[in-house]
Amino acid sequence: MATKRTFAANTLIHCYQNTVNGYLLFYSVSDFLVYFTHFCVSATRHKITVAALCIMIDHIHSGVKASEPGKLSAFIREVSSEYSYSDTCTCHRSGNLFNRPFGSAPKIGDKKVRTNIIYIGNNPVERKLCFKAVEYRWNFLAYACSDHPFSEKLVIRKASWHMKKAVKEVRAEHKRQTALSYNQLQRLFKPLSNKEKLQLVDHIISLYNVIDYEYSASFFGGYDQMLKAMEYNTGSEYDISENFVGRSDECYSKISAWLIKNLKLKDVHEVFLKSEQEREELMWTIYHNTGINKRQLAKYFRINIVFR
Repeated sequence: MATKRTFAANTLIHCYQNTVNGYLLFYSVSDFLVYFTHFCVSATRHKITVAALCIMIDHIHSGVKASEPGKLSAFIREVSSEYSYSDTCTCHRSGNLFNRPFGSAPKIGDKKVRTNIIYIGNNPVERKLCFKAVEYRWNFLAYACSDHPFSEKLVIRKASWHMKKAVKEVRAEHKRQTALSYNQLQRLFKPLSNKEKLQLVDHIISLYNVIDYEYSASFFGGYDQMLKAMEYNTGSEYDISENFVGRSDECYSKISAWLIKNLKLKDVHEVFLKSEQEREELMWTIYHNTGINKRQLAKYFRINIVFR
């Protein structure tokens, strides 16, 4: 019998989404941006307050508030559906992408809220993707005090024609409250230099961002104090069960780099044009060449293998 979801109006709720069989969710910067823009557009539509968000390579954490349970469920359902459609197109997948129902746990009381915000922000630190939480782009902490934390400042009047065109299109989509698509992002990024690509990523995130940093920081006495709390504490979550594979998520970028180099791929998603048998053969080739954890390789290639 399913457990009834606990909900308290205008109370911070920790939401957790992961995938069927623990498969990877995000393979490129464009994947992350597709999810993020859908998340922000849907949060605005459903009047969701976002205190924290961390997009990891195989799962998502968010700390959100809704005025009623129907809005929270509709919000998560909408974001999941939109990203699932994108994933179907890029990874040539069928069937469910996300586990259902999504995990949720209300955080009643300032102490539990603080602990949860710390836990969400520190996810990439725990998975050895950075030393400090603020160094990770996809928990969006760095965007609280800068609109270009991972790139040089964008000066439109000095930008290239391609960059100006990309910014104009992104701003038009945001004004219409429309999320960005994978093919659209790939098209916009293609003619840009590496410097410009980083600038465009920062611009998109800053433009769409709906995280209420003032609300989050208020539980710590300020933004700097919140970051210090994350440095000294990892946070904890006992109400939602998480399954981790391997000690670090660093290996996934190494797998992508290996595929692009050795298979001459223009887009790492092209690997999903191969059959499951071909992907399994690739998995073992990479395992024997690199020693990367075979369970993490299986997650990457979306192969449901039970290892003994």
